[in-house]
Amino acid sequence: MQAQGFSSGDAIKLMEGVAADTLPPGTGYDWTALSFQEKLVGSQIYLVFGLALLLVYLVLAGQYESWLAPISILLAAPLSLVGPVLVLNGLGIDNNLYVQIGLILLIALSAKNAILIVEVARELRAAGKPIIDSAIEAARARFRPILMTSFAFILGVAPLVVATGAGASARKSIGITVFSGMIASTCLAVLFVPSFFVILQRFEEWRAARKTKREVTSTLPG
Repeated sequence: MQAQGFSSGDAIKLMEGVAADTLPPGTGYDWTALSFQEKLVGSQIYLVFGLALLLVYLVLAGQYESWLAPISILLAAPLSLVGPVLVLNGLGIDNNLYVQIGLILLIALSAKNAILIVEVARELRAAGKPIIDSAIEAARARFRPILMTSFAFILGVAPLVVATGAGASARKSIGITVFSGMIASTCLAVLFVPSFFVILQRFEEWRAARKTKREVTSTLPG
């Protein structure tokens, strides 16, 4: 039985300390099952987070043919973490393996909401609309699809939030993480992603104009 406020990692460290202090010389120990897997993985979760973000960035960079445009989408990922941080701390749920799996899942889900807005905004900008008008129109046009897809997913994971019986703790951990994260992402993405798009699009166009001006200047005689 795991004590309230302590993770399985804390229990492993405690047992290792007790074993080091009490076992006679020449006596060893080893972990099995989930504890063995947790020791094997260790702090690789940070590497997994980084690789997940890198994968999303590279795919979007190839799709948009731009190194800056995907950043406005990746900035939506931290917005989705606001929900889990507040809810998990409020409920006293440990940052266990299932919570971390839910956080990785939120990277893709929050990116999905941002992609819906940025894609339309870039199309409108390419058609000649001002940057701010493109961002506002994209947020307005994609507001309903974002709500439909997000709440469909939120309702889909609702049974995990109220799970009971064997394994309920694991299901609740991942369910509450994704549930609260999607609510935060849905509410905040529509507000902040258009702003991210405006800032980065202006910077990208300014850099492109500067590069073009420099190339033209270099070709002039004298």
